[in-house]
Amino acid sequence: MQIKELVFASHNAGKIAEIKQMLAPLGINVKSALDMDLPDVEENGTTFAENSLIKSQTIAKTIGIPCIADDSGLCVDALDGAPGVYSARYAPNRDFDKGMDKLLAEMEKSTNKSRKAHFSCVVSLAYPNGEYKLFEGRVDGTIAPAKMAGVQGFGYDPLFVPDGYDVSFAQMSKDDKNKISHRGRAMQKFKEYLSSL
Repeated sequence: MQIKELVFASHNAGKIAEIKQMLAPLGINVKSALDMDLPDVEENGTTFAENSLIKSQTIAKTIGIPCIADDSGLCVDALDGAPGVYSARYAPNRDFDKGMDKLLAEMEKSTNKSRKAHFSCVVSLAYPNGEYKLFEGRVDGTIAPAKMAGVQGFGYDPLFVPDGYDVSFAQMSKDDKNKISHRGRAMQKFKEYLSSL
């Protein structure tokens, strides 16, 4: 069954732009929950997969067309994997500038001095009939000692330096980031699945 139209269950402008850019070459018409003025779906799962599925299944059943959703977050070794699934809520009032300050302050207080971290992402595709597929992506890296200059990206991108690079996600071009990011890797698996249909 070929997919010609998809809804992306997100109100996050940064994520929406990334997903639309990644799927543009496939000729799939992607509308976001923001474009369609759909309400936010409450994420009350305890894993990225659960939260992603809650969003995609709810919207697919509501509007009757396939829906994709992602849940992703930053997991910091020194903070026992926090903020993890709570990455967006960890930032006070979803202000990621304050969230990054909070993260650095908590790392400073931690007895674990590791700067290792990873971003995880689970993309789910839900069909209106209840069927679904999951696609996972991860990128390892380190937390910079301070926010790095750069105006690309969003969220915690100015703090995250992927392994093998000396620049943060915020300093990379969108294309370069999408090739190696957690979301980019999950979406690559998703695109391979779509090509197999």
